[in-house]
Amino acid sequence: MLFLKSIVGAFLGLIALGLAAGPIAAQEYPSRNITLIVPFAAGGPTDVVARIVGEHMSRTLGRSVLIENTLGAGGTTASTRAMRAAPDGYTIIMGHMGTHAAAVALYPNLAYNPSTDFEPIGMASGTPVLILAKRDFPAKDMKEFVTYAKANEAKLNMAHAGIGSVSFTTCLLLNSLIGIKPTSIPFSGTGPAMNALVGGQVDFMCDQVVSVVPQVQAGTIKAYAVGTPERNPALPDVPTAKEAGLPEFKASAWNALFAPKGTPKPIIDKLNAALVAALDDPGVRKRLIDLGGEIPNREGRTPQALADLVKSEIAKWTPIIKAAGAVAN
Repeated sequence: MLFLKSIVGAFLGLIALGLAAGPIAAQEYPSRNITLIVPFAAGGPTDVVARIVGEHMSRTLGRSVLIENTLGAGGTTASTRAMRAAPDGYTIIMGHMGTHAAAVALYPNLAYNPSTDFEPIGMASGTPVLILAKRDFPAKDMKEFVTYAKANEAKLNMAHAGIGSVSFTTCLLLNSLIGIKPTSIPFSGTGPAMNALVGGQVDFMCDQVVSVVPQVQAGTIKAYAVGTPERNPALPDVPTAKEAGLPEFKASAWNALFAPKGTPKPIIDKLNAALVAALDDPGVRKRLIDLGGEIPNREGRTPQALADLVKSEIAKWTPIIKAAGAVAN
């Protein structure tokens, strides 16, 4: 009987130790560097936002936030890797509208569910989308762009960062509004796609403002319109799509932090607090705003606000993608 009591006592002790391990681990977090996965190549909008925000978060957390660019399948390769990572706060991902909304409709065999397989941390930046073309594209404004695109559909090519990326999905909306199906040219990220556009190797693309301001200001590419209700302060001379004559083009992406499902709430809270501190920092705010980014207000930075955003974005983009018949292989 005494032996049995000893076994039961030891068993209960192990359970208690296990229950205590989570809170203790959260209190000590972080005890080593954190990997922040970026689903695209260096130099693209998601990468830029991740590096600006991650640098400040490192200071708050007292550990380095190391950027890991994981490419492939419109960002879903990286998202799958993040979903399968240990839920301990040491692997997180900078997801966006493509990986955590549009991918649901584009990938019939998607390995993850954006709504249930991640713990939302918080939104980092809103990123308005622009309609862009190479420097010597014949059209001088949006109306001429539409006319030219319709007349020359067979020879036009469109750059994007892979099926499911923001650049692909928002240009899918553009193409459907105009009624064209140009040749689609995928790249490993919007950085390489932008290089091709600047080099004149592709005709047009849709891209987030945070990665195009220098090129537009320098005149190395053309910007026809921005898909938000108001003009962007970083590019005040670029008209809204409504002003340019294509009011149905409403496209603004976002970048946000996610952790694997099951990451303890105290760890999510610490990561969210570090994100909020970064977005309150004058230096970070200036860098994001100068690039054209839109900083979410306090209410928009919470994990719950991000969870709600993911659900609403899936609902928004799924019918658009299905109507276009776009499916990733």
